[in-house]
Amino acid sequence: MSVLVTGGTRGIGLAVARSFAVPGCQIVVNYRQDRAAAESAVAMLESQGAVARAIAADVGTPAGCAALLAAVTSTGEPLDQLVHCAVRPLPGPVLEADPDAFNAAVQVNGMSLMYLVQAALPHMRRGSSVIYLTSRGGRVVIPNYAAIGVAKALAESLMRYLAVELAPRGIRINAVAPGIVETQAVTTLFGEQARELVEHAAASNPSGRGVTDDDYTSLIHWLASDAAAYIQGQVVYVNGGANLMA
Repeated sequence: MSVLVTGGTRGIGLAVARSFAVPGCQIVVNYRQDRAAAESAVAMLESQGAVARAIAADVGTPAGCAALLAAVTSTGEPLDQLVHCAVRPLPGPVLEADPDAFNAAVQVNGMSLMYLVQAALPHMRRGSSVIYLTSRGGRVVIPNYAAIGVAKALAESLMRYLAVELAPRGIRINAVAPGIVETQAVTTLFGEQARELVEHAAASNPSGRGVTDDDYTSLIHWLASDAAAYIQGQVVYVNGGANLMA
């Protein structure tokens, strides 16, 4: 199996990459600029038996995505799974946002889904799948989250349109929305409040705890499997029912 995880060197992306890292699996993790984190991630994945590579590329541009997929598929192997976890946080209110910075964040957080799928399509086959990491911030307003939330809403809509075009080719695309996890992106957005927000989400969750890596990685594996062959264009929440409450 060949897997590409964008934003796969830290946080949720790394957890996803590690869940695929078994002997015989070829994994590429994409990153933008933290080479030390990329090298650490590759070492971790290789210690689990996978054949791993890290490729630096800016997924916020069509050219960056094309270059990434050219490097990923340079071995001639088809791409079985594309899991898009890359995110560019930009904290602050919309009314105070720099338009250019906001647009750059939306490109990475939303439009990149289209760029990646277009670049990956020639290298995918029937049974391949695309999974996009989204969040409830695409549907409800969260302070400081607009550059991600707006992009998530855009990408979820893009996903539905892509699903209709990919389905006849036997390729699936779905989105997974985990509950809040204490990642570097969350810390960038919420600063010292990040841990408090994660702890509050766990304490107030109707299921009595916060989300774990296994909660969302197990769903991603199921969506990537033949068992989910008829699941197309869906957003699945992994948060213990937290999104059901006012």
